[in-house]
Amino acid sequence: MVAKKLYVGMTEDLKNRLKEHNAGRSKFTSAYKPWRVIYTEQALNFTEGRIREKYLKTSAGKKFIQKQLSLPSS
Repeated sequence: MVAKKLYVGMTEDLKNRLKEHNAGRSKFTSAYKPWRVIYTEQALNFTEGRIREKYLKTSAGKKFIQKQLSLPSS
């Protein structure tokens, strides 16, 4: 199954955050549920995590994720 939408975000509690998205608590993500985790990274601290999140939301970051997951380009 090919993902219709990729979501990039950061959290301290992945299990709870996924539950929130699948419960429809986010306006953006509720339209694309159910969500599943397909890739994760850990950061040393909040600042480093935020920098990485911002990168992964760029064109280059999306290409990086596609390469990591062998997803077709959109």
